[in-house]
Amino acid sequence: METIPIRILLADDHAVLRAGLKALLNSEPDLTVVGEASNGREALAQIAALRPDVVVLDLMMPEVKGLDIIEDCTQQHPDTRVLVLTMHADTQYIRHVMQAGGAGYVLKSAADTELIAAIRQIAQGNSYLTPGVTNVLLADYRDQNQEPEEKPPSELDLLSDREREVLIMTALGYSSKEMGEMLFISPKTVDTYRQRVMEKLNLERRADLVQYALKHELLETK
Repeated sequence: METIPIRILLADDHAVLRAGLKALLNSEPDLTVVGEASNGREALAQIAALRPDVVVLDLMMPEVKGLDIIEDCTQQHPDTRVLVLTMHADTQYIRHVMQAGGAGYVLKSAADTELIAAIRQIAQGNSYLTPGVTNVLLADYRDQNQEPEEKPPSELDLLSDREREVLIMTALGYSSKEMGEMLFISPKTVDTYRQRVMEKLNLERRADLVQYALKHELLETK
């Protein structure tokens, strides 16, 4: 059976960049660019008309801001996932994108292979965050964890430090193999930690872990 390609909308105000991305993505057998938008209003109209699987979106769009596009798309077209492709590596931008409902965040300086992998990941219902920022978020979490405060016990108190790391990295879209390499444990051990987390938090799916991490601001940065 022939695989249905992932349908992509490119939203960026630079025509040369869009042309390059279109050629790159259309060269992949499982990807196809179905539309382009040069400003925010065009992007909203194209999303509504084409119902793409993935929108590759520049944050700094004219006429309608990128974050407003993400929020509108998430509310009006929940089956369309938004992947932000930007030059901004500031973790504040990333936090706002995730809070608005963005499914992924990739820097324009990233390799072509990373962008393609990110599109495939979020099309499958996962999240994707450019690797360089993951270390910042994990370091921030560890710093906060070293500053105990008086607070009521919560579900998170049931998790070990390693279980929390696996929870956060799962929410960021990392595979068991990738987490194993970063944490120096086997993929099977990662799966065991993830299963423990899901049992302790009474969650059923990986997508539930993502929502839990966002709800409890585990992806927040200072």
